[in-house]
Amino acid sequence: MKKSIWLSIIFISAIFLSTGVYAGNAPEIMIKMATIAPRGSFIQEAINEIDAAIREQTNNEVGIKLYYGAVQGDESDVLRKIRLGQLHGGMFTGNGLGRIASQIRVIELPYVFRNYDEVEYVRTRLRKKMEQFLNEKGYIVLGWNEIGFVYNFSKVPILSLEIARNQKWWMWAGDPLSQAMFDAFGITPVPLSFTDVMTSLSTKLIDTASITPYGAVAYRWDTRFKYMNEYPTTNVVGATIVSKRIWNKISQKSQEKILNICQPYFDSISRHSREQDRKSVEVLKKSGIQIVTFDFEIKEDRERLQFIFDTSKKARESLVGKLYSRELLDETLSLLEEYRKIHPESNVEKIR
Repeated sequence: MKKSIWLSIIFISAIFLSTGVYAGNAPEIMIKMATIAPRGSFIQEAINEIDAAIREQTNNEVGIKLYYGAVQGDESDVLRKIRLGQLHGGMFTGNGLGRIASQIRVIELPYVFRNYDEVEYVRTRLRKKMEQFLNEKGYIVLGWNEIGFVYNFSKVPILSLEIARNQKWWMWAGDPLSQAMFDAFGITPVPLSFTDVMTSLSTKLIDTASITPYGAVAYRWDTRFKYMNEYPTTNVVGATIVSKRIWNKISQKSQEKILNICQPYFDSISRHSREQDRKSVEVLKKSGIQIVTFDFEIKEDRERLQFIFDTSKKARESLVGKLYSRELLDETLSLLEEYRKIHPESNVEKIR
């Protein structure tokens, strides 16, 4: 009996030592980061696991603390706090990343990517180049993740340019890619921070916005809309980055371990994002959101989409030399064309 008790104590102690020994001890270096992603999501679970793995494999030299739900402000606020040394990094969308290195926005071009496979093919091949752009600005990428395809949500079905121009569109304040798109379509948007969107929907300052299905549900924006366009506008990239000022304080051995630990977890976040978006579409439909569908077999739909594609092309061309180089734009589109030649069946995933 005593032997059994002692074996149990030893077993429990071994578990504690292998998994929880650092839980109550502050690491030598705590990397403080922030995100607009909501607390309690699958993202938080993954970050907690990353933190535990990093603490264990670096012998508690390094730990991660992530502030969720925009409690540290919009992405522009987080970047300002990083520059001031109040934060060390963040989990950003392409909008935030583009404020550091504008070239990154080339992998978020509107009305270019049709599905996840196209996105993955192109971004995987441009990844090192994107990381170099950020490195030159003083940041290290811990991992890339996919936030997902963004769709237009509105209170009326948007079936023509005239209808679109009569809506009060939200634009993420300071986003040059979105501004170029709105300019090309002759739409005057309402620039607001991400954190002001829900209030502005409630006060009717805006009535149309673009977001992922999961985002619409998680932030409760869906309660302010009646329609969702089936054709996605773009696919949003995400990355978790840290300032070199904190990174350079970490031993090289621990740096290597951290980089090896992180990306598989962010790949998992991408897979969960896709699944959550699919589930969220069903939630949206059950809540009464109507899907504004498209069909290439219908002439009117085909002409409307072709106009959108042509206008979007003008918008991305207008940003050459401003956000990205001609060479980088051509490389991105060439990679996409390369994928479509290999996979001629590649098309938009219907969500109806």
